[in-house]
Amino acid sequence: MKPPAPKSGSIAPGSIERLRELTPARVGLGRAGASLPTDALLAFTLDHARARDAVHAAFDTAHLAAGLTSLGLSVVAVSSQARNRADYLRRPDLGRMLDSGSRRVLADQGCDPGQLAIVIGDGLSPAAVNVHAVELVRHLVPRLAEAGIGLGLGPAIVASGARVALGDEIGALLGARMVVMLIGERPGLSAPDSLGAYLTFGPRIGLTDAERNCVSNIHGAGLGYEDAAFKIAWLVREGLARQLTGVALKDESGGPPPRISANPPP
Repeated sequence: MKPPAPKSGSIAPGSIERLRELTPARVGLGRAGASLPTDALLAFTLDHARARDAVHAAFDTAHLAAGLTSLGLSVVAVSSQARNRADYLRRPDLGRMLDSGSRRVLADQGCDPGQLAIVIGDGLSPAAVNVHAVELVRHLVPRLAEAGIGLGLGPAIVASGARVALGDEIGALLGARMVVMLIGERPGLSAPDSLGAYLTFGPRIGLTDAERNCVSNIHGAGLGYEDAAFKIAWLVREGLARQLTGVALKDESGGPPPRISANPPP
């Protein structure tokens, strides 16, 4: 005999358990009276604390500079007009503008024509940047080289107190055709250390998010370094070729990334 079909509106036995295996979202937590079970409540409290800690984590610029230098990149450290973390959280506008000293430093750098600028900013999760940024760049540089896109003589920029739009001013001062901003994303209860990559062609002050592409959710339980680097390099190549980014540029990079050739172009 076949087991009886579940009644309309009921949940098939075992379906909640199978769903919980597929997602870190909080589903099927159960209940204790009118509240959550103790285990579920404690797990929520722990994840909330981790998210808060990620927002207030120290931005390890020395670690980032050492890691980027080991990849053969020169590094320049800059700061936004947010003087401290409290200013940064209360005044998002200050995180979108360089302070005067940083502006002078970048104005003296200059870029080769056609150069791509890589900016690494702390964002809303410095913890994510500390953990993932150097490893992502390690995977990204060979992908860019394979696509014939070099970083030229320009430095990698490490930006403290940064919002995404800070990359527009940085790219404009450097004279870069495109900016890739790697930045810590707003922590969630299932991913306090998620990194995002924002790509902007023709960076200049005043652009909106509609003129950017984003590769997000880069972390241990999300998008891996190799897949993220492949997508970013594809978007960089196509964005430079088509001279645009944003809503007009769709990610059509396809399936898993191909292996990098043993002798990528210089």
